[in-house]
Amino acid sequence: MADQQESRHRAADPDAAGAEVDEAGLRHLRRCLELAAEALAAGDEPFGSVLVHADGTVLAEDRNRVAGGDRTRHPEFELARWAAAHLSPDERAAATVYTSNEHCPMCAAAHGWVGLVYAASSAQLGGWLAGLGVAAPPVRTLPVGEIVPGLPVVGPVAALTGEVRALQLRFHGQS
Repeated sequence: MADQQESRHRAADPDAAGAEVDEAGLRHLRRCLELAAEALAAGDEPFGSVLVHADGTVLAEDRNRVAGGDRTRHPEFELARWAAAHLSPDERAAATVYTSNEHCPMCAAAHGWVGLVYAASSAQLGGWLAGLGVAAPPVRTLPVGEIVPGLPVVGPVAALTGEVRALQLRFHGQS
């Protein structure tokens, strides 16, 4: 099991070539980007996530909802709450969260017990925002592996990072 977890972990290096995922994984990540675009269209920050059962069934999905003032309304955190209420510990351990960007520390802690696949890393996002002159967030961005060592993580996925970056640029008025 530890070897499997280690093989799924990828460093959140903005210069990394990117992780590879199968067609089903890409389909789930593309849905995350659709949800992120929905968030952006609603005036929110562009983030989206999908929770997938071990058999490939989509269990739940959400988009960012922080524009209303509750900064904890991240989709990853909402999915962690959903999973805790609806899945057994074994089902949670076998499920995978796909998300448009690597989790923030709050969401990473909430997902310490599920798998994670993300399209763009927190290091990439931080670099893009710094390049735009956007102030750093109040919570330090850290790679998920620093928050939850041993958590199986795959990402960033190079095939999708350009789309994620474009959503962030649009949100910050730099389309």
